[in-house]
Amino acid sequence: MTSDRGEFHDIFQDNENMKLSLRGLVFCLHIPHFSFSKRDELTRNLNTLLPCRMGEKGSKTNRPRALSIGCCDMTVKCRFRWNWDHATVCSYCRQEQMQSPSCPLSAAFSYFLCSFLLFSMLGMMYAWLTFSPFNQPAFDPMELSCQPDNEGSWSIGIFFGDNPLALQPIERANISNDKSSAWPVANPILTCASVTDASHPSAFVADPFLFIQGSRIYIFFETKNALTKQGDIGVAESSDGGASWRYLGIALDEEWHLSFPYVFTFNGQVYMMPEGSEKGDLRLYRASNFPLEWTFERVLIKRPLVDAVMVQYNGDFWILASDFHRFGAQKNGELEAWFSSSPFGPWKQHKGNPLHNGDPGSGARNGGRPFVFNGELYRVGQDCAKTYGHKIRLFHVKNLTRSKFHEVEVPLGSQESKKGRNAWNGLRNHHLDALKLPSGDWIAVMDGDRVPSGDINTRFLLGTASLLGLVLIILLVGIILGVVRCVFPLSKCLSMGKRHDSQSVWVQPQVTSTVNRVLSRLNRGSSAIKGRVKLNSFAGISLLVICFALGLVLVCIGVQSFFGGNGAEEPYPIEGQYSQFTMLTMTYDARLWNLKMYIKHYSRCASVREIIVVWNKGEAPNPETDFDSAVPVHIRVEEKNSLNNRFKPDPQIKTRAVFELDDDILMTCDDLERAFKAWRKHPERIVGFYPRLNDGSPPKYRNERYARAKNGYNMILTGAAFVDSELAFSKYWSEDTDQGRALVDELFNCEDILLNFVMANSTTDRVVEYIHPAWAIDTSKLSSSALSRDTKVHYMKRTSCLRKFSELYRGFPLKKWEFGSRTDLWDF
Repeated sequence: MTSDRGEFHDIFQDNENMKLSLRGLVFCLHIPHFSFSKRDELTRNLNTLLPCRMGEKGSKTNRPRALSIGCCDMTVKCRFRWNWDHATVCSYCRQEQMQSPSCPLSAAFSYFLCSFLLFSMLGMMYAWLTFSPFNQPAFDPMELSCQPDNEGSWSIGIFFGDNPLALQPIERANISNDKSSAWPVANPILTCASVTDASHPSAFVADPFLFIQGSRIYIFFETKNALTKQGDIGVAESSDGGASWRYLGIALDEEWHLSFPYVFTFNGQVYMMPEGSEKGDLRLYRASNFPLEWTFERVLIKRPLVDAVMVQYNGDFWILASDFHRFGAQKNGELEAWFSSSPFGPWKQHKGNPLHNGDPGSGARNGGRPFVFNGELYRVGQDCAKTYGHKIRLFHVKNLTRSKFHEVEVPLGSQESKKGRNAWNGLRNHHLDALKLPSGDWIAVMDGDRVPSGDINTRFLLGTASLLGLVLIILLVGIILGVVRCVFPLSKCLSMGKRHDSQSVWVQPQVTSTVNRVLSRLNRGSSAIKGRVKLNSFAGISLLVICFALGLVLVCIGVQSFFGGNGAEEPYPIEGQYSQFTMLTMTYDARLWNLKMYIKHYSRCASVREIIVVWNKGEAPNPETDFDSAVPVHIRVEEKNSLNNRFKPDPQIKTRAVFELDDDILMTCDDLERAFKAWRKHPERIVGFYPRLNDGSPPKYRNERYARAKNGYNMILTGAAFVDSELAFSKYWSEDTDQGRALVDELFNCEDILLNFVMANSTTDRVVEYIHPAWAIDTSKLSSSALSRDTKVHYMKRTSCLRKFSELYRGFPLKKWEFGSRTDLWDF
């Protein structure tokens, strides 16, 4: 490589292709042992001998020099970079679009950009339809509190029953709490937000154990410290039979993880036997100042036992626990027994240990306190087959002696939720503790979760896979359309050389050659795909449609995976307590298809307890077989087809809150939850989603657009509104409204206007409140059976109602309220 300019000229002056080849070789390989003078001389020689030929041979141009590298025509600028004892030529290659149509790089880039913008817009539309635009209220002022992790978001619920084999959640017991407007109180009664200790912000609460002392009920539970990621033992207290709970503080905090706080009494003392398997033993603590101060008493068993419980049965004390460190033990599938004549030991192993050692779904691992009912012993186990803590299983212990053990599974007695992620225990529960009350009834606590174990990691992997699949689909469509014509065209230019140890030559590395072969095959494969698919054929068009549909599905999966749920999964508490409401709709046989869709959607909403259908005309459906519902559905068949039936008092309604919703309106569950919270703040109001401003002299009925223009409203349509069933229904069906109800029957309209008049005429306080829905779909536009398809006639009837009601009630009691008065802007 030391030849001068004359030697280069003699060899290559008549061969343009060889000139370009040499230039490409020099510019894309490393040249060793060059001095600065030789480098500059070679550069001048090459620039003189190898001019860029963009047009006819011999023409001169000021355009950048170009050469053909790989599959694309590119402009190449080369600079020298010195590295130790050699210079690297072609330290970078800058690519620009040239005249040749063989590689439309800018077109390919634009195609990819436009494709991602298109799918991003579709993803944003999906997010708008799926996710709530309103933020959930912060559960806790501490930033780390209630932050989900891969262990889940466990909460605790309370149950009642006349026996431990037939337990019902607290909402079924119809226990109310006026302070928090919880009619009835609903589970969960303890969440991570209940733990208000600033030094122990909670990620979740789980493993609850009851303790009854006089008229007070205590719950000891594990709370995962969001700062240290360690389990501590917290305690909460109820003085009203479980209707409300007050968090007291951290009862036990060690340097190691604690959970499963089994609490019992013996000889007038209160003891706790929490799990501390991380320490390597099973320890006993005594309450020195119940319930917040505990003193270490002794080590019971020097084994890392998990989920240990103690029960007195057949004259002995028994400890049932799992030791996953035992040789050959199956995690979550192993169970052992220990016995003693005293709870302080010494403890001896059961001769049959391990009692179970196999399938994690067998229920071997303890899931709570064993209990004795009618003289029979029952053990609670947890099924961990699908995920940790998947569900609780109950076993009847038929035989427990020092040498024998036998149990059979029996029904648990409590129903599992069908709401999935929208229920606090919709996907898993793994702990149950039941105690007999002094009254003879039974009380129990159970933990539950709305997500499976490892949910965050699963969603991340699924979202990543969806994104990669979308990229591949876009690439495939680009190849079919002919926009993407080459794959990685700079592969040859980006090849790096390697100096041989024994010779002053540079060889192409084997890895780069392999990459080049792969890229070449990709190029040939893309050409083959382009050649086989004809865009003007039915198969080609079908393939493009399938690719687009699949891409849209992947976008939706990716958005859902990365950003999680829509807020509808969790209801909004007031003062830490939850409640439930009854949905009520009125329909008839011609709108059955609407009703089926309605029930399937709304029955999954978190706070919906039951759905009541007022059936005005035609043959009524069978609620047991005709609907896909997660809650009970009741059909109330009316003899007379009247709109007044909507507000008729009904003994089937067990909740104070009733959400009146027409069967042709679809909206998100989160919208319902937000309106429900607003109603619980002011249960005397009509809280809904459709505002109207009816004013003038005489008054005239107008639409929502008019109310927006005037920045105010004085009426809420009850076709989508919360009302107090005890207050509103009794007023509507009083003798004072007989004439108003008669007018409703005459016009077959205006029942919602009448209710607004009745409520406003009974008080001087505010009686209506608007909540803005994220979105709502009126499916009546798709049906020929809608009541108000003729808008003009409909509005005329309602204007007539306004004027006649004003005469009946001696005035117009509806007061105007402005939009945007709420601090959370839910009415904006």
